[in-house]
Amino acid sequence: MYPAQDSLPTPIGTLDSLLEDGDTSAKPHKVFIAHNLGNRAFLFSIPMHDFHSMSAVANERGANGEPVAQRKLDEAHAAKLARFILKGLVSAAIERRIIMKKPEFPALNSVLERMGGQPYLSLQPIVANIRTSDPRGANLPGSRMITKEEETACFKVMLSQRDILWVVDGQHRRKAMDLVFEFLNAIQSSHRYPKKGNLFVTDTPDISKEDLAVWAECLEVARGFCTVTVEAHLGLDVDQERQLFHDLNNLGKKVEKSLALQFDSSNPINRFIKEVLIDDVLGMEPVEKDIVNWQEDTGQLTFKDIVAINAHLFLNKTNISGATPAEVDARKDVATAFWTAVNAIPNFGKPGAKMKTVAAQPVVLKALAKLTFDYAFSKRKSVDSEELLDRLLKGIPTLDYSHANPAWRYYQFSSAERQQAGVEDLKEYLPSDDEGYNRDLGAFDPAAKVMRFGAKHNDIYPIIGDMFRKELGLPARHEKQTSVSEL
Repeated sequence: MYPAQDSLPTPIGTLDSLLEDGDTSAKPHKVFIAHNLGNRAFLFSIPMHDFHSMSAVANERGANGEPVAQRKLDEAHAAKLARFILKGLVSAAIERRIIMKKPEFPALNSVLERMGGQPYLSLQPIVANIRTSDPRGANLPGSRMITKEEETACFKVMLSQRDILWVVDGQHRRKAMDLVFEFLNAIQSSHRYPKKGNLFVTDTPDISKEDLAVWAECLEVARGFCTVTVEAHLGLDVDQERQLFHDLNNLGKKVEKSLALQFDSSNPINRFIKEVLIDDVLGMEPVEKDIVNWQEDTGQLTFKDIVAINAHLFLNKTNISGATPAEVDARKDVATAFWTAVNAIPNFGKPGAKMKTVAAQPVVLKALAKLTFDYAFSKRKSVDSEELLDRLLKGIPTLDYSHANPAWRYYQFSSAERQQAGVEDLKEYLPSDDEGYNRDLGAFDPAAKVMRFGAKHNDIYPIIGDMFRKELGLPARHEKQTSVSEL
């Protein structure tokens, strides 16, 4: 048996040493030796399916009393990542066909298009710990050192089933892989989309022969072509694992939300904003941070605010998570008409817009977006919704967005003041001002003559929408109407 050098894995020299140091389940893995801040670690790449089978997460105490070294799992986040990984496997299957010079398979491209393409797909490296190793990896058997031109390139290290990769950073990615393999295996066994855990949006559980072949190919690339990069630390105890988890998740600076959204092209609403809205409709570049000093206002919205407004417009949600390409494509025309109408509001998008029109405040645009959704896409839309939508879109540029509009101060007025200001009839449209509900829309500055709406947008925009309903002669929210589904 060859002697160990510099505490590196000892090559296997005899059959006896194999029986002593390994077991029949051991498999060789090519690893690079790294010293992360002086601590030895293995860097290697492994097929995704293999990584899933040889890894575990210590977020709950197991049957053997494994100590907890992870936070609780977020199932919703894991499911979101699972759909991302599945999309990546479809993309990988297309790429493998190109590399292997196989003919193009149109069904692969069709599935990827339905899932929503993006410029690039990749998973960051996963950080793990091999608890069965000593801190320098000397007790892990190695078959040989691989050299190139008399220089060490990497080592082959034997890892058996007992050498579990305990995930330190990446438990949601691993759970996502679990969900992906459950989905793919269920399809292979039943030839139908599963009722539970379906990661692919479809109108029917039935699956075509072409799509079945797509998912079979995805499972195949996960077993060999599609790999996961792992940084495996060696022999950390529980306190060290927990410290590493803390440092990996808390020492990095979080990306500004506007910048993160601006860089993301995977979401179809984001693509609509970047490919259609900014250049073709608004003609303005978004800013990263909102301008607090209104005297310096350039008229530009932040990307974050544009995304939030479109979330209400397309989905009737506060965020764009879960948007599908088919859903967004079907609603693009109405969304474009909405933003065209908004862009026609006097002073909108111009320097000093915030001082000249309340339409420059995102909460007002959220109110208009919610009304548009109600008349264009809501399942409860009425039989005359098409006519009401047309009235709304034509009326958006004509509404009273002046700071002096007394409607904004309805809840600050007494009954006599409402009568005097001419807003008493808003009572038929607005919710009551009973105690226990937030009716604070914001503050009017009489000196500057500006109305600043508050930060609690979810409480405020429905009330502003009610005011617009009144001004345009649209039905009140509480007014009973015959819906399309009731016909």
